[in-house]
Formats: sequence, C-alpha cells, structure tokens
Amino acid sequence: MSNAPAVVPEGVELTDGFHLLMDALELNGITNIYGLLGIPVTEIGRMWQARGNKFYSFRNEQNAGYAASVAGYLTKKPGVCVTVSAPGFLNGLTALANATTNCFPMILISGSSEREIVDLQQGDYEEMDQLNIARPHCKASYRINRPEDIGVAVVRAVRTALSGRPGGVYLDIPARLFSTVMAADEGKKSLWAPVDPAPAQIPAPSAVQRAAELIKNAKKPLILFGKGAAYAQCDADILAFVEETGIPFTPMSMAKGLVSDLHPQCAAAARSLVLQESDVVILVGARLNWLLAHGKGKTWGVAPKKFVQIDIQANEIDSNVKIEAPLVGDVQSCINALRAELKGYKSADQAAWASSVAEKHNSTRAKLASKLSTATPVMNYHNSLGAIRDVLKNYPDICLVNEGANALDNARMVIDQYLPRKRVDTGTWGVMGIGMGSAAAAAVETGKPVVAICGDSAFGFSAMEYETLTRYNLPVTVIVMNNGGIYRGDEASPDHQFSCMLFNPNTRYDQLSIALGGEGVRVNTPEELAKALEDSIKSGKTTIIDAIIDPAAGVESGRIGNLNIVSTIGKK
Repeated sequence: MSNAPAVVPEGVELTDGFHLLMDALELNGITNIYGLLGIPVTEIGRMWQARGNKFYSFRNEQNAGYAASVAGYLTKKPGVCVTVSAPGFLNGLTALANATTNCFPMILISGSSEREIVDLQQGDYEEMDQLNIARPHCKASYRINRPEDIGVAVVRAVRTALSGRPGGVYLDIPARLFSTVMAADEGKKSLWAPVDPAPAQIPAPSAVQRAAELIKNAKKPLILFGKGAAYAQCDADILAFVEETGIPFTPMSMAKGLVSDLHPQCAAAARSLVLQESDVVILVGARLNWLLAHGKGKTWGVAPKKFVQIDIQANEIDSNVKIEAPLVGDVQSCINALRAELKGYKSADQAAWASSVAEKHNSTRAKLASKLSTATPVMNYHNSLGAIRDVLKNYPDICLVNEGANALDNARMVIDQYLPRKRVDTGTWGVMGIGMGSAAAAAVETGKPVVAICGDSAFGFSAMEYETLTRYNLPVTVIVMNNGGIYRGDEASPDHQFSCMLFNPNTRYDQLSIALGGEGVRVNTPEELAKALEDSIKSGKTTIIDAIIDPAAGVESGRIGNLNIVSTIGKK
C-alpha cells in the first residue's frame, strides 16, 4: 500500500494532520496538553489554544512530561505531552519511562524527521530513530505515516495507556504528516473514541475463595496499599473492606490518605512491627519491589509470610517470592469479590492482633510528636515539618508534592494525609526533579491549592519551572528545605575545591521567586514557617518559602543509605 498523499478533487473541503490530531484528542476527552513547542510542532499549541483548550508550556520537556504523567494518575485518562524531535523527544522520554514504571497513563507525542532520510542516516534536521528508541521504555510505540491513520493511532494509544496496568505510550509523527491534507469528511470518518478502554478484569471465583480462606486462617493479617489502589479510585469500596475485616493497614507513600492516616486501623507508625510479625499480607495495588525489600530479608522478619496479591498483571505474581493466593484482576473487582466472600467474618485472634498494632502505632506517634514540638537553635526536619503538618491538617484537600531525600522521607513520616490522591512524590524510581511539573499538573487537574516540599537539591532539578507556575498563576506554595547541600550542608571542603556535596550558602530561593514573578519569604523558625505557609495558601499566590534548616540536619541517602556503595580501600 502506498504512503503517498491521496489526491483530493478540487472543491472538496480539506483537513490536515494538525487538525485531525487535535480532533482525535478532543474526541477522546483530552482538554489539557503539557509540552514545549518548536519545530515541527509549534502550530499544535497555537491551534489547540484557539479551540478554547489549554496548552501548558514548560521550560524543559522532562518537566512537561512529569506534569502529563501526574495528570494521568490523578484523572485516570492519559496525560498528553507534546515535544519537538530528537533532543526534545529524549527529554520527554525520561518522563515517559517514569510514567510506565509508576503505572501512570501518559501519551508522549513528538514530531520527527522524515523516514526516508532517517532510515538511510543522511543527516536530516534532528535526525533520530525515535520510534525504536522509545520502545523499550514504554508500553507501546507507534508511528503515524498517513493522516487517515491518526484516528486509529490515538485510539490505540489511549487504550494501551489505560488498559491492564496503565503506562506510557509514544506516538511518532514525521513532520510532513502535520501539513498533509485529505478530504475533511473522510477525515472525520476516520476518528472515534474507544469503547470501554479500561475494562474491568474479574478475578476467578476459585482464586477469591483461596484468598479468603488464607485471610480467615491468619492470626496476624496485614493490608498493604500501593499507589495502584489509589489510582483505582474505588475509595469507598476499599474503606469498606478495611472496616468490615478489621485488619490493620499500612500504605506506601502515594497511597497515604487512601484511608485516612488517622483511621484507628492505620499501622503506618508501626510499619516495622507489622511487616516483621504479620503472617498473611494482602497486597493491594503494590509490588514487592525494592521499596518493600523484594518481600524478603530482615525487613520481613524471620517468620515465613503468606501473601495475597491483587494485581491486574498476572506476570507480576511470584516476581520475587511465592504468592500463596494470587488475585489477578482490577482492584475494585478483586476487593468487592473478597468483601462478598468474607462477609460477616471477623476473628477474635485478629482483633487481638489489631489491638496490639494500634498500641504500637499510637506509642510511636506520641514519641514523634515530642520531637516535632522541640525547639532547636536552627530548624531541623522534625520541628519544621511539624509546623507544616499543623497548618496542612486544616486543609485536607490540598495536594502535597514531595521530593528529595531527607525532605521526602521525613515529610512522608510526619505529615498526615486524609484523602485519596492528595500526595504525589518521587514514586517507584525515586526520581529527583518531579517537583515543579507535578505541582503544575496537580494544580491544573484538581483546581485546588498545592504545597510542594522539596529538598534544596531536588528543587534545583526543576527550579526554572517555577516561572511556569507563576506564568499560569497557579496556587502553588513551594517550601525549599534549605540546609545548603546534598543530604546536608556541613561537609568539609578539600583545600583545592568546594565540596561536591555543598551548595552556595548565599543562595536565596525566596529572591528567585520574586525574580520569576512570584512571592518569596525566608523563614528561620517553625512559627515563621507556619505563618508564611498559612498566608501563602490563603493568598492563592505562587510562593517560595525558603526554610533555613540546620546544615547538620539530614543523613546521606535518607532511608536508602544502605544502597550507597562506599569504597573500603585504605579503611580499617
């Protein structure tokens, strides 16, 4: 079949690739696009805005991609990112790979060089075989060569991004396609929206019975929620499952708030105890990857564990340890099937276990509370985050974006979440630099204020995107935990060079905000921090709070210091 443009008779109304792509996106419910424009995709942004839609233009494609991926997570429809070819595509590809790893639905659309030149490596403008470079890093990678195929390509991208385990999809569009014309009526016929792009996947009745029996016979069961459970948006069903069974639960970081951190069955502050002593663990939308020590080792104690695992992807089962009761299906279907099978069942043994877990949880929180209120000459992570926590408890609907090492670990531990999908962080990869892109998407897609707590190192990865926040007047408060370095700011420098772990001690993040069109304030005490945060939220203005933290605060690599390789040469 020829790829040559069709000859359209004179007098026939025409359309082109630009318009067909926009028509297809609109038909699939897309109204917001994130990206960075240039050759050959500049006109997409202008025409998209002319239609009354929103195009959020970033300073770097990677951050635009992070925004699109978080939009997908929050809305359960693919976030769309548009980039230029080659270098721009590569910047966006990092975010696409991160979206796929985290199971966020996202579509990256990039212009590309013409195939006949790329395939012979003849040196086209920004020449790169983008289609094949993208393939290992996303669920699917498609190239569109004819305008009549734009509709089916967008449908395939939407269905692939949403169905099964969500993830990223790449659409490659050679530059010439954008201006290629065809008859408008034929173009309209080539477009449609997929019916039920993410169909329910019902678990087998025998699998449900097997899981229910394992739970009934458990002495010390535990529910462990991952962000897949939050993404499922079956919040009422999950809450009912927790309360009907009476089983303690602990959330992974982005599942915080799926059931309130203040719920009496929450065991987050007793995490070490429940992981080590539980005998049956019910994994709901969580993977036994490095974040859970692969389901083995001292993290999980000496007693053997039996796992019930709810996952929509069958080959995730048994990925690290034996899964006694796999439940393959979507979270909502599996949870409700388990509820029906366990109806009316509660064990006295399990009640005693739940009581002991609650006691440990409450004891740990009480000890932490004393640290949060302890005054120090210079703020540390505990009393600064304690001040933030006390403000945010009055604004449960605010989305919290969190990145860094110590800033991430401590905020996750200190700041309670009360509602689902109100925490966005570095996710499965622990990526640095997600802050400003994620904050932009959270503000755009929820229409609510956003607070971003960033380590000073993490903030540096996307700091110029703060201008993006001010340009669109987004109600985002960025708190930079400023201790002057990577992990901490008190490392001694060698005689010949400034330490590789330190930043300029005179850096003024609050002044950066003012220079980029926002509000800025520097704070030195928990009281000043609390007031600045309260004022910023109430004002709705884009603000940076430069929070001065003790340079000695922080530990290397946060909670994953054990993964850091240290030379032993010359050491005893």
